[in-house]
Amino acid sequence: MTPGARLAAAIEVISAIDAQRVPAAKALKEWGTAHRFAGSGDRAAISGLVFDVLRRKASSAWIMDDDTPRARVFGMMKLERGVTADALAALCDGSRFAPDTLSPAERHALTVRTIEGAPAPVAGDYPEWMDDHLAEVFGDDRVAEAAAMARRAPLDLRVNTLKTKREKAAASLAHLGAKPTRWSPWGLRIVLGADARNPGIHAEEDFLKGGVEVQDEGSQLATLFSGAKPGEQVIDLCAGAGGKTLALAAMMQGKGRLIATDGDKRQLAPIHERLSRAGVHNAEVRAPKGDVDPLSDIRASADLVLIDAPCTGTGTWRRNPDAKWRIRPGALEVRLKAQAEVLDRAAPLVKPGGRIVYVTCSVLSAENNAQIRAYLARHPEFSVLPPAQVAGPLWDKAEDFLAAVLQSPEGLLMTPRRTGTDGFFVAVLRKAG
Repeated sequence: MTPGARLAAAIEVISAIDAQRVPAAKALKEWGTAHRFAGSGDRAAISGLVFDVLRRKASSAWIMDDDTPRARVFGMMKLERGVTADALAALCDGSRFAPDTLSPAERHALTVRTIEGAPAPVAGDYPEWMDDHLAEVFGDDRVAEAAAMARRAPLDLRVNTLKTKREKAAASLAHLGAKPTRWSPWGLRIVLGADARNPGIHAEEDFLKGGVEVQDEGSQLATLFSGAKPGEQVIDLCAGAGGKTLALAAMMQGKGRLIATDGDKRQLAPIHERLSRAGVHNAEVRAPKGDVDPLSDIRASADLVLIDAPCTGTGTWRRNPDAKWRIRPGALEVRLKAQAEVLDRAAPLVKPGGRIVYVTCSVLSAENNAQIRAYLARHPEFSVLPPAQVAGPLWDKAEDFLAAVLQSPEGLLMTPRRTGTDGFFVAVLRKAG
């Protein structure tokens, strides 16, 4: 396909997303099924265009003074890809598979208009109803923080120290451009260009043999800050597919008791194969069965309970850009209730002197700071560890990390702008001994 044909295809997919109100992944899959002539490179390029449009949906429409799929694609090409009006006009030549030629209004907008003076939700590319929430956390920096969450994310890998070392894995994956992450001692990062396809990491020998797993550096750090140790009893209370369970197992070096569970047993489906591939032998998966509590035999005996809490996912907008436009205020209220419930569930599981590590991939104070304050009011036997103590496992990097993150009395917040990671909040709560 020509670059112009790819552009036209992106406009078609964006139109389908608008008309059918479907997730971008579904719309792209349906387009690919209907256009089997498109090669893998074409599909990757079209996908990149579509997701970039979703990342810059509001600002692209503002630039063009028009909110149609065509306008948003063109606005994105200027804002995100740096394409000039003349270069875009060359792609839109009106030939059989290319978009129609630029109108005088489109050429004028591409030449003259900027996002200077745009409202914060437009300049930062986020829903208007989120503005107060982001202002509460970031103040006047909210546009810069949100703009960083609108850029394409790198591909991060966690090296499984039960199987290999980071230096060895980095050498093995050097052909993909894998380099050590800035903060995580286990991480490798592959930076991806605008048109780059995600590398087939699942076909790499290092992955197949359990040496690496896909995991954002922020998620790795959240697990590192749990301080899990060999010989401890550790519970991953919202284990899901097991990303943090695997990291906990590596920290425990196969020693101790590791229990993974989740309120939704369907979420646990991939965990068994992942544990096997990673060489984890001290993990027990407990799926819920009806109204029976899978942790009914545990009372005040856990050294650590990790809560990877259900949340709005605002910290992962750069990976899931269509999610930020689909979320509604009511979804936040549902998440807040679920978070409070899982925090209360964890309290009786922890032994005196033990700890709860509360993690969200959200940047919203309601899900983070306010949730912790409310929990401490209900459970005064817990106290928050200061950020300096939480970041201790980073050793010589801790001081720079603490200067980068947003610290608060309730915990610490990582963001793409501050730490180059997804947005993650981490609070470590210790129970009085």
